[in-house]
Amino acid sequence: MNASPAPQPAAGPDAPVRLVVVSAGVSEPSSTRLLADRTAQRAVDLLSAAGTEASVGVIELGPLAVDIARAMVSGFPGERLRAAFERLAAADAVIAGTPVYKAGISGVFKSFVDVLDDDLLIATPVILAATAGTSRHAMVVDEQLRPLFAFLRALPVPTSLFAAPEDWADRALGGRIERAATELVLLLRAGVGRSIADGAWAGYQHRFGSHATRAEHDAGDVDVTTDLMRLAAGGHGDDSRRA
Repeated sequence: MNASPAPQPAAGPDAPVRLVVVSAGVSEPSSTRLLADRTAQRAVDLLSAAGTEASVGVIELGPLAVDIARAMVSGFPGERLRAAFERLAAADAVIAGTPVYKAGISGVFKSFVDVLDDDLLIATPVILAATAGTSRHAMVVDEQLRPLFAFLRALPVPTSLFAAPEDWADRALGGRIERAATELVLLLRAGVGRSIADGAWAGYQHRFGSHATRAEHDAGDVDVTTDLMRLAAGGHGDDSRRA
């Protein structure tokens, strides 16, 4: 069983907030990226009005599609994918956006989540967003993205975002963006996510090799008594299985 490391100290109240946009849009221009960027900018504006600096980083999944596929097959992320994980692990909040294809979230988005460490986003505030060519897919965000991020133990804000072509000219979309960004900022300023992650860290089940900042491990956490580890060390496996 892996050891539970001590939580890292929380950032000071005046530390800049790090927002990370994860976009699975592949078109140019991408409506998914546009929705995520618009939401991130509103969150930055609200934080600035409250006297908090913020920066926005972006993880575009389209250019990482081959890296993600290789990681799924091999079990080992390449350098570019590891850099994306590290950026995500350092995020104070995330805005996750995906296009909807055939009544489901993007395959590259789901595959990216599949290769993430399970504890990477514990208690991280997240805005969930999706775009589609028709409003028939409006429930995909809450039916598919919300359970996915619940499994990751993130903190999705109550308001989810969805935009079909007709929504871009509708003021209601701006109102939903305002509401979601406000919810995100309130979670950030209250420090709820960091308090949950730090206070309850020892109670979570972690994976060895996690990229999360509170999940550092050393060689003492590795079980060297298994057959595989004995074979790797030049010994023999379970003698009872040998002829």
